[in-house]
Amino acid sequence: MNKQSYRDHLRFYTPHHFIFYPLTGLLVIGSAILGLRYQEYRLAFILFAVCVLLMIWLSFMLRQHYALTLQDRVVRLEMRLRYYQLTNIRFEVYEPQLTFKQIAALRFASDGELPALVQRALDEKLSPDAIKKSIVYWTPDEMRV
Repeated sequence: MNKQSYRDHLRFYTPHHFIFYPLTGLLVIGSAILGLRYQEYRLAFILFAVCVLLMIWLSFMLRQHYALTLQDRVVRLEMRLRYYQLTNIRFEVYEPQLTFKQIAALRFASDGELPALVQRALDEKLSPDAIKKSIVYWTPDEMRV
C-alpha cells in the first residue's frame, strides 16, 4: 500500500467520475449540437439537454449528501475517541471552536502530533489546508467515500 500524503489524498470513484459524468456530458453537448443543426427539433433537444443536466446535478447532490453526512458523523466520533485516548481529555470541549473542515484535517495527523496540532489549530486559527500542510507523519484514510 502506498503511503498517503497531502499531495495524493483525494479519491475518485471510477464509474461515477470517469464513466457517468463524461457520458452524460457528451449527451448534453450532443443534444446542443443536434439542436443547432436541426432547427425543427431544437426545443426537443433543449429539453433533453435540460433533463440530462438535472440528472447530473441530482446524482451528484444525492451521492455526496448521503455519503458525506454519514462520514462527517463518523469523523467526529473518530476524533473524539482518538483525542480522548491520547490525552484523557474530551474532544467535545474543543469542537465548538473548530469547524468541521478543521476537524477533518486534524484526523490525518499521527497520534504523536495530534494533541499539539489541535492546540495549534485552536490558538492560531489554522485553516484546514494549513493543518494538513503542518502534518509531518500523515495517517492515511483508505476508507473515505
